[in-house]
Amino acid sequence: MTAAIIFVLLTVLMLTGMPVSISLGLTVLTFLFFFTDVPLESVALKLFTGIEKFEIMAIPFFVLAGNFLTHGGVARRMIDFATAMVGHLRGGLGISSVFACALFAAVSGSSPATVVAIGSIMIPAMMKAGYPKPFGAGAVASAGGLGVLIPPSIVMVMYAVSTNSSIGALFMAGVIPGLLCAFMLGFTTWWVARKGDFPREPKRSFADVWVAFRRAIWGLALIIVVMGGIYSGMFTPTEAAAMSAMYAFFIAIFVYKDLKLSDVPKVLLNSANMSAMLLYIITNAVLFSFILTNEQIPQGIAQWIMDSGMGMIGFLIAVNILLLVLGSFMEPSSVILITAPILFPIAMTLGIDPIHFGIMITVNMEIGLITPPVGLNLYVASGISKLGLTAMAKAVWPWLVTMLVFLMLITYVPIISTGLPTALGMM
Repeated sequence: MTAAIIFVLLTVLMLTGMPVSISLGLTVLTFLFFFTDVPLESVALKLFTGIEKFEIMAIPFFVLAGNFLTHGGVARRMIDFATAMVGHLRGGLGISSVFACALFAAVSGSSPATVVAIGSIMIPAMMKAGYPKPFGAGAVASAGGLGVLIPPSIVMVMYAVSTNSSIGALFMAGVIPGLLCAFMLGFTTWWVARKGDFPREPKRSFADVWVAFRRAIWGLALIIVVMGGIYSGMFTPTEAAAMSAMYAFFIAIFVYKDLKLSDVPKVLLNSANMSAMLLYIITNAVLFSFILTNEQIPQGIAQWIMDSGMGMIGFLIAVNILLLVLGSFMEPSSVILITAPILFPIAMTLGIDPIHFGIMITVNMEIGLITPPVGLNLYVASGISKLGLTAMAKAVWPWLVTMLVFLMLITYVPIISTGLPTALGMM
């Protein structure tokens, strides 16, 4: 009954169109005031302690780094390198878009930023080269989801904060799945292009590829700065985020010189707005987790699942269905912060590895970004391509099917996620 009251309150508030963060906070306050003896003063304490974690500082720094890279010309140079590498294949510009999204995802940590940075250049370029508009928009919107899977990933930081998991291990666990997903999306792009007999670019010489690589090297080096620094123990993931922000500022201003010093205040303000929104969601989600734990709801659900004999396989199927549905209506950070405190204890009870479980949840969030009615990447790509939301939903269909197959692989072959961090001694 307690769980029903809490979730009915939350659902009703969200159905009014109220932001998720405020819905969470009001649910907590209403429940505490009317149904418990917990003093409301504890709310203020929890709001403060909820973000009093060193790991959370990684979020604003990764947001800032992504904004510097988006405005600093890094995306254009990565696109040139990607096109030089694979542009000669059938549907080469589409495959280049997927490759470029993977590269930019590895330095930005944000899916919408990846779609904006790559899509604003590649979608018009593909239309000019004779590709159908839905093909270009669908490829970029789908591959942009790599921004939450390929580390550094803000969504992974959210999961780690919610479950006290290792951010470093999660980042390493995302490398192989990220590369595999990029390959599968690239193959789907080639297959669709081959069926439609889409054009291809002239084959570039090795010298051209080398020149494109040299121009992109400063941006690509950020991958080494972040991942190499974390694995070597030189700095923590939070310190890596701070380093990436400083590095992104340096190359955007002093190396590529695409960003003027006069533009920096605007970038800082945009980053502060985004960070404040994410941190506000986190604080309210921490409050929500507090009342769930206080009322023993996760433990009760876990016991019910154990008694019902659902088992690990049944639980994973149920979690995937739940997350796919929620991801269609809510943005990834909110879904993770609401569901992780409930699902994580159950997964641990069933013996599921926490890192594998985190990657599985992340892939679900990646799929949610291109699933109507609230798939964020659909809206971003729609704004760039001027396609309607219905047309965008149809455009991403081949890649959506591919990502659902990929989700099954990640769910039931844990070694894809856990192999690299285990080999590096991080698990």
